[in-house]
Amino acid sequence: MRKFLDLNPLVPREALFVDDSPTFNAYASAGFRNIGEDQSATLADATKLTAPKLTAGAWWRYLTNVASLSPVPKDMGWGEIPEGVLRLGGTFVVDDDSVRFAHADKFPGDHPAIADVLRAAGITLVTASGDEMD
Repeated sequence: MRKFLDLNPLVPREALFVDDSPTFNAYASAGFRNIGEDQSATLADATKLTAPKLTAGAWWRYLTNVASLSPVPKDMGWGEIPEGVLRLGGTFVVDDDSVRFAHADKFPGDHPAIADVLRAAGITLVTASGDEMD
Protein backbone atom coordinates (compact mmCIF):
# COMPACT_ATOMS: atom_id res chain seq x y z
CA MET A 1 0.00 0.00 0.00
CA ARG A 2 2.90 2.32 0.72
CA LYS A 3 4.11 2.11 -2.88
CA PHE A 4 0.58 2.78 -4.18
CA LEU A 5 0.35 5.88 -2.02
CA ASP A 6 3.82 7.02 -3.14
CA LEU A 7 2.70 6.69 -6.76
CA ASN A 8 -0.63 8.41 -6.06
CA PRO A 9 0.18 11.31 -3.72
CA LEU A 10 -3.30 12.87 -4.05
CA VAL A 11 -4.94 9.83 -2.42
CA PRO A 12 -5.21 10.44 1.34
CA ARG A 13 -4.02 7.46 3.40
CA GLU A 14 -7.09 7.61 5.66
CA ALA A 15 -9.40 7.20 2.64
CA LEU A 16 -7.80 3.95 1.48
CA PHE A 17 -8.96 0.57 2.74
CA VAL A 18 -7.08 -2.59 1.83
CA ASP A 19 -7.76 -6.21 2.79
CA ASP A 20 -4.30 -7.72 2.66
CA SER A 21 -5.27 -10.92 4.47
CA PRO A 22 -4.59 -14.23 2.72
CA THR A 23 -8.32 -15.06 2.79
CA PHE A 24 -9.69 -11.71 1.50
CA ASN A 25 -12.63 -11.99 3.91
CA ALA A 26 -13.44 -8.28 3.64
CA TYR A 27 -13.76 -8.62 -0.13
CA ALA A 28 -16.01 -11.68 0.22
CA SER A 29 -18.15 -9.89 2.83
CA ALA A 30 -18.60 -6.99 0.41
CA GLY A 31 -19.85 -9.41 -2.23
CA PHE A 32 -16.75 -9.27 -4.42
CA ARG A 33 -16.10 -12.44 -6.37
CA ASN A 34 -13.22 -13.99 -8.24
CA ILE A 35 -12.81 -13.66 -11.99
CA GLY A 36 -15.26 -16.01 -13.71
CA GLU A 37 -17.60 -16.58 -10.74
CA ASP A 38 -20.23 -14.03 -11.80
CA GLN A 39 -22.31 -15.81 -14.43
CA SER A 40 -24.20 -12.61 -15.28
CA ALA A 41 -21.01 -11.09 -16.70
CA THR A 42 -20.94 -11.81 -20.41
CA LEU A 43 -18.21 -11.73 -23.00
CA ALA A 44 -20.21 -9.02 -24.77
CA ASP A 45 -19.98 -6.84 -21.62
CA ALA A 46 -16.24 -7.38 -21.36
CA THR A 47 -15.62 -6.52 -25.02
CA LYS A 48 -17.16 -3.06 -24.48
CA LEU A 49 -14.17 -2.08 -22.35
CA THR A 50 -11.71 0.41 -23.75
CA ALA A 51 -8.14 1.00 -22.71
CA PRO A 52 -7.60 4.00 -20.46
CA LYS A 53 -6.34 7.13 -22.15
CA LEU A 54 -2.86 7.30 -20.68
CA THR A 55 0.22 9.10 -21.89
CA ALA A 56 3.26 7.05 -22.85
CA GLY A 57 4.82 8.00 -19.51
CA ALA A 58 1.74 6.91 -17.56
CA TRP A 59 1.68 3.57 -19.39
CA TRP A 60 5.37 3.09 -18.58
CA ARG A 61 4.73 3.82 -14.87
CA TYR A 62 1.85 1.34 -14.91
CA LEU A 63 3.82 -1.42 -16.64
CA THR A 64 6.89 -0.98 -14.43
CA ASN A 65 4.88 -0.98 -11.19
CA VAL A 66 1.95 -3.37 -11.71
CA ALA A 67 3.86 -6.50 -10.63
CA SER A 68 5.13 -4.96 -7.40
CA LEU A 69 1.63 -3.63 -6.58
CA SER A 70 -0.08 -6.99 -7.21
CA PRO A 71 -1.00 -9.04 -4.13
CA VAL A 72 1.37 -11.98 -4.63
CA PRO A 73 2.38 -13.88 -1.47
CA LYS A 74 6.12 -14.28 -0.97
CA ASP A 75 5.81 -18.08 -0.74
CA MET A 76 3.88 -18.39 -4.03
CA GLY A 77 5.26 -21.02 -6.40
CA TRP A 78 6.05 -20.42 -10.05
CA GLY A 79 2.95 -20.82 -12.24
CA GLU A 80 0.46 -20.51 -9.37
CA ILE A 81 -2.19 -17.79 -9.56
CA PRO A 82 -2.61 -15.97 -6.26
CA GLU A 83 -6.08 -15.39 -4.82
CA GLY A 84 -5.46 -11.63 -4.79
CA VAL A 85 -4.92 -11.54 -8.54
CA LEU A 86 -8.18 -13.41 -9.18
CA ARG A 87 -10.22 -11.35 -6.72
CA LEU A 88 -12.32 -8.61 -8.25
CA GLY A 89 -12.84 -5.34 -6.45
CA GLY A 90 -15.35 -2.57 -6.36
CA THR A 91 -16.08 1.01 -5.48
CA PHE A 92 -17.89 2.42 -2.47
CA VAL A 93 -18.77 5.89 -1.29
CA VAL A 94 -19.31 5.75 2.47
CA ASP A 95 -20.54 8.60 4.64
CA ASP A 96 -20.37 7.68 8.32
CA ASP A 97 -22.64 4.61 8.55
CA SER A 98 -24.36 5.20 5.21
CA VAL A 99 -23.28 3.59 1.94
CA ARG A 100 -24.09 6.20 -0.68
CA PHE A 101 -22.74 4.24 -3.65
CA ALA A 102 -21.74 0.61 -4.19
CA HIS A 103 -20.43 -1.13 -7.29
CA ALA A 104 -18.94 -4.64 -7.49
CA ASP A 105 -16.80 -5.25 -10.58
CA LYS A 106 -18.07 -8.13 -12.74
CA PHE A 107 -14.73 -8.50 -14.52
CA PRO A 108 -11.40 -6.64 -14.57
CA GLY A 109 -11.90 -3.09 -15.81
CA ASP A 110 -15.63 -3.00 -15.01
CA HIS A 111 -15.45 0.27 -13.09
CA PRO A 112 -18.31 2.69 -12.47
CA ALA A 113 -18.39 6.05 -14.22
CA ILE A 114 -16.28 8.52 -12.25
CA ALA A 115 -19.05 11.13 -12.50
CA ASP A 116 -21.48 8.75 -10.76
CA VAL A 117 -19.02 8.12 -7.93
CA LEU A 118 -18.27 11.82 -7.46
CA ARG A 119 -21.97 12.69 -7.57
CA ALA A 120 -22.65 10.10 -4.83
CA ALA A 121 -19.89 11.75 -2.79
CA GLY A 122 -21.63 15.10 -3.14
CA ILE A 123 -19.04 16.52 -5.50
CA THR A 124 -20.44 18.74 -8.24
CA LEU A 125 -18.75 18.49 -11.60
CA VAL A 126 -18.29 21.64 -13.63
CA THR A 127 -17.09 22.26 -17.15
CA ALA A 128 -14.11 24.44 -17.95
CA SER A 129 -16.52 27.34 -18.47
CA GLY A 130 -17.99 26.82 -14.99
CA ASP A 131 -21.28 25.19 -15.98
CA GLU A 132 -22.53 22.28 -13.87
CA MET A 133 -22.44 18.89 -15.61
CA ASP A 134 -25.26 16.36 -15.46
